[in-house]
Amino acid sequence: MDEQVQHAMLPQPTHDELARQQFVHSLKQHIATQISPNNRTIYEKRAKPRFEQEHQRSPETQHEIRQLMQQESYYCMWGALRRTAQEMLWESVNLSVERQLPELMARSQQLQTQAIGSLTLNPTLEVPAYHTAVDIHCMPGGYHSEYRDEDIAAGVTYDRGVYLYAMGRLGPLNDAIGQAVIQNYLKLQYPDWQPEKILDLGCSVGHSTLPYVDAYPDAEVHAIDVAAPTLRYAHARAEALGKQVHFSQQNAEHTDFPDASFDLIVSHILLHEAPPHAIANILRECNRLLKPGGLMVHAEAPLYRNMDPFSAFMFDWETQNNNEPWWGAMRQLDLEALTLQAGFAAENITQTVAAMELKTSQLKDGGFGSRGNWFLLAAHKDSSPIQNDL
Repeated sequence: MDEQVQHAMLPQPTHDELARQQFVHSLKQHIATQISPNNRTIYEKRAKPRFEQEHQRSPETQHEIRQLMQQESYYCMWGALRRTAQEMLWESVNLSVERQLPELMARSQQLQTQAIGSLTLNPTLEVPAYHTAVDIHCMPGGYHSEYRDEDIAAGVTYDRGVYLYAMGRLGPLNDAIGQAVIQNYLKLQYPDWQPEKILDLGCSVGHSTLPYVDAYPDAEVHAIDVAAPTLRYAHARAEALGKQVHFSQQNAEHTDFPDASFDLIVSHILLHEAPPHAIANILRECNRLLKPGGLMVHAEAPLYRNMDPFSAFMFDWETQNNNEPWWGAMRQLDLEALTLQAGFAAENITQTVAAMELKTSQLKDGGFGSRGNWFLLAAHKDSSPIQNDL
């Protein structure tokens, strides 16, 4: 399982720490493949008939199904196991992080002395309450908490933790989302386009940012996030991997970039971390920041409208149990309406999908391909949109 690409900023587990991480990985796999599928059987054979007998119809929404399934002991057991495994995941990673943090912080400082990219932090930036209210993904302290000067612990924890959380399916560099947007959408739709200036919103540690450096080598790549410790690590990680990115601490709702600054603006599973009003602000800010004819692309996990009610219910577990308060709300928004309100023309808005499985060899075994497709919200800013050369 331990195939994550090694770099100077990644914590190195001891034998026992790695064994613990591999156990958590195996437990998560067992829950996903052996325990989780039986929930549908319980629903079809027990919960659904009970509802139909009482209401003379089938359940129509994930909310009705949740009320039913919360009465089923098997579902409750599954949920408890999944939440426990999530907490165990972070505990297993934190052992390595805490032991090596002084060394990693020193290495981070050393990398900055010969940096090819840049890092700009804003200590006066107010991190939004919707970001600080919970520890997102149950990661202790979330992405933003700092406990020492020049702290990078949140970023270190996230880098290794995401690999375990996704069970390696995001690829050896955790960059499958960015790779899928580039290889399975941008390069297919606009094979000859070479954006000169790119912005990644809500970049966290830059997993999906770095692929744009390779895909568009002549572009100036910027990436923003609200979390300082995560950005410090993102910068050090990018430097360790030899990628030039300009990171800055900013809120994607309101940035300090001038109007019409970017040819391409992207985000990767950012929207579900924000409430509806913040999403509306982000889309308006994208419109302001794009050059005429520029393109924005927001990648997300699938929307509920493309699922049957039971699948939507299972997918919505994140909202109820994994400290993802806006996960479900975002998936039920009228994103086209919000994009129109942000100033984009209807004929320039596209809602589509990009295959999670890459057609290249960059992701072993198809990376995150077992989950189907990423949902993409894309829009051009008037005028003179990019010509589709296909």
